[in-house]
Order: sequence, then C-alpha cells, then structure tokens
Amino acid sequence: MAKHSKTIPQRGLRVADQIQKDLSELIAFELKDPRVGMITLTEVQLTPDYAHAKIYFTVLKDSKEEVKQTLEGLNKAAGYLRNMLGKRLHIHTLPQLHFMHDTSTSRGLQMSALIDQANAVRAADFGQDSEAGDADKDAQ
Repeated sequence: MAKHSKTIPQRGLRVADQIQKDLSELIAFELKDPRVGMITLTEVQLTPDYAHAKIYFTVLKDSKEEVKQTLEGLNKAAGYLRNMLGKRLHIHTLPQLHFMHDTSTSRGLQMSALIDQANAVRAADFGQDSEAGDADKDAQ
C-alpha cells in the first residue's frame, strides 16, 4: 500500500488503493489506445467525498512528447476507464478521474546526479589537497 497523509480516513486509503490496482489492470489489459504505452500508476489521491481522484503516473520514456501523448490518451479514455471502474467498484460515488504526470522519479534522478557530481568534485579537491600535503612532507 502506498503511503498517504494521516488526515485521510482509513476507508479512503483502501478505496484509493483499490482504484489504483483496478486502473492498473484496466489500462494494461482493456485500454487499446496506442498513445498509452507502458505506464506505472504511482499514486491515487482521492477527495474525502470521493468526487475526484488524481491519478499520478510515470512513463518508461520520460520525454515531453511521450508524456504529452500519454496524458492525451488517458484523458480521452477517462470516461471509459471510469465506466469500467464502476463495474468493479461498488461505491456510492464514483470519482471523476484526473490524470497527472508524476515527476518525482525524474526529480530524484536529477538530485542523485547532482549529489554524485558534488561528491566527485569533493573527492577531487580532497585528492589535490592530500597530494599537496604529501609534497610538503617530502620537501621537509
């Protein structure tokens, strides 16, 4: 189960997790739109009244064009997916589906690259300082 805010009631968490599971299956096996390729649903945020659900997704190729096409395909299929979700879920209010691209993985990769770059610069600086210290010791 995904981590959620503590302010959401426990039932809301279970419904959001079930929506994520069912939508993953529907997109993978039922959706025939060529614009929607291999995607991963990372999180579903459900409003307390179950009227709206934000569905966050990532794509294998994280290019702007690929994300744009996938988002268009998902938004076009939102009604179909909501209808199919209604056949699986038995809740009073079926939420409107709002798809959003999840940028947390790409931001994490960028942060990791910056950390690696900073560590490499620090190691290079430390290596130069220790070589200069060794030269000073040899001179004495």
